[in-house]
Amino acid sequence: MARVLVDVMLKPEILDPQGQAVQRALPRMGFDTVLNVRQGKRFELELDDADPATLEATAAAMAEKLLANTVIEDFKVTVLSAGADDPETAGAA
Repeated sequence: MARVLVDVMLKPEILDPQGQAVQRALPRMGFDTVLNVRQGKRFELELDDADPATLEATAAAMAEKLLANTVIEDFKVTVLSAGADDPETAGAA
């Protein structure tokens, strides 16, 4: 089994009202160094083992067809190695 991440973000030219709301709220909470906020979404997929190129191509096809609205969103696919190489599961018992 392999884990694949698909991060989806609005394209830079698309207005992000949720990101702007967060950006306006952060200084009121004492976080004065924030210059910009863009909100996105992340999909964590578990796929049958395959070579990294096949995993990446499969996840990209999923993103293009369902996970992202490619008219207004960009996406990035990251293939994580299973087991100890996965930073989110390393050291887990």
